[in-house]
Amino acid sequence: MDFKEILEHHILDHPMGPKSLHLSKHLFMMWIAAAALIFLFKALFQTNGTVSRKAKILFEMMVLFIRDDVVVPAMGEEGKKYLHYFLSLFFFILFCNLLGLIPGAATPTGNIAITATLALCTFALIHIAGIREQGFGHYLHSIVPAGLPAWLLPIMYPIELIGFLTKTFALSIRLFMNMIAGHIVILAFLGLIFIFGAMNPFLGLATSPVAVLLSLFIYFLELAIVVPLQAFIFTFLTALFVGAAMKPEH
Repeated sequence: MDFKEILEHHILDHPMGPKSLHLSKHLFMMWIAAAALIFLFKALFQTNGTVSRKAKILFEMMVLFIRDDVVVPAMGEEGKKYLHYFLSLFFFILFCNLLGLIPGAATPTGNIAITATLALCTFALIHIAGIREQGFGHYLHSIVPAGLPAWLLPIMYPIELIGFLTKTFALSIRLFMNMIAGHIVILAFLGLIFIFGAMNPFLGLATSPVAVLLSLFIYFLELAIVVPLQAFIFTFLTALFVGAAMKPEH
């Protein structure tokens, strides 16, 4: 397997198993992330479970952080009724991101179709929460700025709706690009070994320690910062967009 095949195998989505199942690598990783979340949180709620007390405290801190520092500031106390969605969103993205750091696995959030689907869920929640909190008539009226002439309304409503789509599209691109970029950088550093090795075997051997160290640096940078940060940013921006739909006066 040459370097190009290694790059495609890790970045691109590939079918798995019988063709009749239509199972791809990214879909399989999503199933693993969902199963891991169900198993983990079921164990966390058990009084005498296998999860240590320190792990329970860690996840409790994360849940409280999403509630008290993300959802409530952006959406008010009314946002607590949507907390289950934001917790599911945050932990699902976090686990999908973490799976991509396992050698031989794949990053579901490095697939634009998956991030776009998550963004469309945000798009739907924006309007559902807005209608639920304001009522259909008030929400429809709040989409466009107040005080506009009536003849401008047929123009402004499509523009505002396109703006909603643009914001959610930016969410999907941001997550997709940030998750795929780190893997490309790591593979690019490792690719230097193949490139210089093809020129001169001794040069490739001399390059390998530097390339491996740089790859490890990017790997741990992703593990410590990029992976949790991208899950937080997606959840935080979703809370802001939904909060703006619920309370347009703010």
